Amino acid sequence: MNILVINGPNINLLGEREPDIYGKSTYRDLVQVISTHAKRAGHKVYLRHTNHEGVIIDLIQRYRHKVDGIIINPGALTHYSYAIYDCLKSVSIPAIEVHLSDIHHREAFRSVSVIAPACIQQISGKGIQGYLEAVDALTKGQTTQ
Repeated sequence: MNILVINGPNINLLGEREPDIYGKSTYRDLVQVISTHAKRAGHKVYLRHTNHEGVIIDLIQRYRHKVDGIIINPGALTHYSYAIYDCLKSVSIPAIEVHLSDIHHREAFRSVSVIAPACIQQISGKGIQGYLEAVDALTKGQTTQ
């Protein structure tokens, strides 16, 4: 299986940005853990990061014929990007939304995701492990809402 992993705004600052919320692992650690996990399972992952909404849309469109699944952490765009929602709905690729922190137990605005309805599942509050669960769910068809 080919999987596109998209990380949005500020994910590149992992390990520096609010480590009490997001942990001490760096973005490089995140990339390594996901890559190793997917490779061991026989899957190819394309890991991309951007701080720009339009680039996320471009990535989804660019990879739409190359991947079988999408894992997306849209960062703060989760709460207001109907453009990303529309893009995910426009492609016939199962997507899982992942968040390192538990967005449902933080500030009130974080508990609303406009992206989630375009995804087959949302995983929140499990740190890097959430990405691995998303890889496994996509590849084994074990998705829940």
